[in-house]
Amino acid sequence: MNSYSDFAYIYDSLMHRDIDYEKWADYIENIFTMYGVNPPLVCDLACGTGNITIPLARRGYDMTGVDISEDMLNIARSKSEGLDILFLNQSMNDLDLYGTMGAFLCMIDGLNYILPPKSLLKLFTRIKTCFIDDGGLFIFDISTEYKLKNIIGSNTFVHCGKNIFYTWQNRYIEKRKLSDMFLTFFVKRGKNYARFEERHLQRAHSVYELTYLLKRAGFTTVDTFGELSFSPPGENSERIVFVCR
Repeated sequence: MNSYSDFAYIYDSLMHRDIDYEKWADYIENIFTMYGVNPPLVCDLACGTGNITIPLARRGYDMTGVDISEDMLNIARSKSEGLDILFLNQSMNDLDLYGTMGAFLCMIDGLNYILPPKSLLKLFTRIKTCFIDDGGLFIFDISTEYKLKNIIGSNTFVHCGKNIFYTWQNRYIEKRKLSDMFLTFFVKRGKNYARFEERHLQRAHSVYELTYLLKRAGFTTVDTFGELSFSPPGENSERIVFVCR
């Protein structure tokens, strides 16, 4: 299962090729403006190495980052030197904060990793009843069923970089709406290559299912948008953004 221990130390070099985190920070700020909020405290769930947390902290937001991987958080802490960010090593399934937040974020597939709907409901309820300010926003995105089934699917991808070679073998399990991903990495260290493996499971949650769970948890407004836009998601959208209050 995904541990993010070895993977943590090459995560940024891989992800920054595909994701413009500053653009995502711009987008989140635009959501704040659109919904008329200026959150005093913002919690970034599944924050990883801080690629959303840190840009927002630099823009003046009081940030808390939560992640299950201590290795990821160690990298985030080293990258955020000089910024006052609280990083907490916690599973989202057992979220426990020191007070309430004006906004919660969970960006770049974080909620796809929570597989059982009852665990999602537990998280949504805990955020809504315990930790979010009145009128606060919960913003997250998911990789869609279209992406997990048709783009990633049961395909194998190979990447050959200067110091990293990896294979990414995938299997989509239609009956359970699960994307089972197995990655094998070879990372150059000195004159040799170190090998390690990661397995990741993501579930294709539907908009209907997530909206139902969010409203059961007490959120009254659930809006959905296409990736980095304020237009409705399309049939072939690969990522959908939710804004809830």
